[in-house]
Amino acid sequence: MSAAGTSTPRRRPWRRAPGAARSPWSRPLAVVGTTVIVLWVLVGVFAPLIAPHDPNAQDFARLLPPGGETVLGTDGLGRDILSRIIYGTRITLPLAVLLVVLATAVGTVLGSIAGYFAGFADTVVMRLADLVFAFPGIILAMAAAAALGPGLRNAVLALVVVMWPSYARVVRSMLLGLREAEFVSATRLLGASARRTLVTDLRPNIAGPVLVLAALEVGNAVLLLSGLSFLGLGAQPPDPEWGAMVSEGARNFDAWWIGVFPGLAILSVVLAFNFLGDTLRDALDPRTARALRETP
Repeated sequence: MSAAGTSTPRRRPWRRAPGAARSPWSRPLAVVGTTVIVLWVLVGVFAPLIAPHDPNAQDFARLLPPGGETVLGTDGLGRDILSRIIYGTRITLPLAVLLVVLATAVGTVLGSIAGYFAGFADTVVMRLADLVFAFPGIILAMAAAAALGPGLRNAVLALVVVMWPSYARVVRSMLLGLREAEFVSATRLLGASARRTLVTDLRPNIAGPVLVLAALEVGNAVLLLSGLSFLGLGAQPPDPEWGAMVSEGARNFDAWWIGVFPGLAILSVVLAFNFLGDTLRDALDPRTARALRETP
């Protein structure tokens, strides 16, 4: 019903309110990063079924270019590059995740001690962190790996020494602001121990930023592990590790496929974890993400 001369209000299409939250998983980069990571995990799990050849078998002629039975070519010993990349997933990804888990555990514990107790404990932990930060990461990792001896296990331990201070600083800075909060003071008045306060009350407040940092650091861990293997301090022959394969490609520069394809594998994993880290930051730390977007 409408009187003459009056116009019926037109219905506008629905629009998202300016302040409405948007799921970070709706972003294309988030989908791409997650998809790439899942695909690489599946490749590693089903490597024996996917790889066309034995990664260490010298079944072909040396330095065959891509094509034919060897899709990505062969290396200097006649081994199939594609099969070695596929099996290399079983080395690079698990070790990178293990490295980040160890660095996160060490850094979180030391950062919690420094931030909660402050005083002498804070001074000792932060001076150790400053000592590590005083050296370029890869140089310090090389020195530690050389002291421990070449090998993947020693490379992981050397990189833990390099990576833990980042987590310690993040956790310490957050706890310094939370240790005087009202809910923490109330917990102390109720007689809760420092361990219970840290685990029960403070852990949920620092878990989000630490998880975001860990997701971003997996890509860095892949780069550092590959770098040590490239220098001969990580994976040892005949392990099909990506960094070691790039190193072999550098020695056979005319055979470009030996180093290019493992390098592309490293690139894809690093970018995927960076995309995933940005997505987790938007989901778990929206204030920081909003501030970064609004910064000119």
